Amino acid sequence: MVVVVYLFMIRPQMQRQKKEKKFAAELKRGDRVVTKSGLHGKVLELNNDGTCILESGAGKLKFERSALSLEMSSKLNAPATPAKK
Repeated sequence: MVVVVYLFMIRPQMQRQKKEKKFAAELKRGDRVVTKSGLHGKVLELNNDGTCILESGAGKLKFERSALSLEMSSKLNAPATPAKK
């Protein structure tokens, strides 16, 4: 029972957290990102205190790096696939 819980619940969560930490650490100026609340923007500044400044249609906004969505940002930056005929 413990092994099943570990394989299906704990391990995937740990892998997801690792990916999100790596994503936040590899951010750089000019990256296009999406926040977890759905705001699209471009990274203008990365601060050492764990925050970043995003430029969006509403202007410049300050966010925590943890508020940036790995999944939605990777979809935004994925290359467009051509439509099948």
